[in-house]
Amino acid sequence: MHYYTLGKIPQKRHTQFRKENGELFHEQLFSTEGFSNMYSILYHYNAPTKIVQVGEPYSVKPETIHDRQLKHRSLKGFGVAPDEDYLKSRVPVLVNSDCNIILSAPKKSMTDYFFKNADADEVIFVHQGTGTLKSIYGNLRFEYGDYLVIPRGTIYQLHFDGEDNRLFIVESFSPIITPKRYRNNFGQLLEHSPFCERDIRKPEILETHDDNNEHLMYIKKKDVIYPYHYLGHPFDVVGWDGYVYPYAFSIHNFEPITGRVHQPPPVHQTFSARNFVICSFVPRLFDYHPLSIPAPYNHSNIDSDEVLYYVDGDFMSRKHVEKGMITLHPGGIPHGPHPGTVEKSIGAKETHELAVMVDTFHPLLMTKQAAEIEDQDYYKSWLTE
Repeated sequence: MHYYTLGKIPQKRHTQFRKENGELFHEQLFSTEGFSNMYSILYHYNAPTKIVQVGEPYSVKPETIHDRQLKHRSLKGFGVAPDEDYLKSRVPVLVNSDCNIILSAPKKSMTDYFFKNADADEVIFVHQGTGTLKSIYGNLRFEYGDYLVIPRGTIYQLHFDGEDNRLFIVESFSPIITPKRYRNNFGQLLEHSPFCERDIRKPEILETHDDNNEHLMYIKKKDVIYPYHYLGHPFDVVGWDGYVYPYAFSIHNFEPITGRVHQPPPVHQTFSARNFVICSFVPRLFDYHPLSIPAPYNHSNIDSDEVLYYVDGDFMSRKHVEKGMITLHPGGIPHGPHPGTVEKSIGAKETHELAVMVDTFHPLLMTKQAAEIEDQDYYKSWLTE
């Protein structure tokens, strides 16, 4: 990300910055990877360290299935039942040591508690619903098609406008960044990048709450949720600046890269992390070589697992696609277009597909919750009908 500031801050960091009554604001450095990477500096009305009570922690460790990994799988994502509570609605379906892939269908806003993921950056893709991401950095509106990128340790709430919400969440145990090949040495997105800084939405409204009431915060660390009770509202920041903050990017603003012949999946890359990438498949013109085949060719996943989350539209290489469906094509065995789709794609001019892809370089394990929504016969879908 690039530098941003919101609210009131002093002229120089680590210097006196006082309230109207003469008391000092409480300065906080919010940094990633110690003191050697990106950071922001926030100024609080109250010290962010006033713990009143620590509740009984509880485990949210995913229960995984360790056998039968080498199999093409399909999950009916909308089979995950809605839940009133946001945290309880988060259902992990595919996990490894680098990331967790989670489905969530929360019905209610987070109004009586706050959440902080101390384990992972979060990328929340909004499939259904609108609302506001509220955080210590300010407010950020979201809608269908938005990626919400939330740095680890960010205290936040999700406020929904309605009850029909569907989220596709990726927890990353390393920082989420833009692809290096799209940036110059100064971090600016280059001319050939499929999106630029103008497409990135940052917090706009900084709500500052100055109170000494008790507030409940759930903190996730090492697959355990810790209930913490703090004295003072977490959103008591009067101003901040830096490079660490949540932001939104709409998949609808991703500009596809096309060519005369079929382009490989890396052209769809949107975010990077350690040992995995996130890609966006969006409506685009097909290849324009006179003999081109728009449908993707068969390919062997030797080094990576491929996860595709289907959002909307028609997919030229897949049959029987549903909204919210997830396919997992594991490393070690080839996959490709379904029978009949290659010939059918020839002559087509464009596609209106919309999907999010996660490619991991370490195998993903399916959870017990995922097994409950699996299409058991998906691996047979390449047989000629």
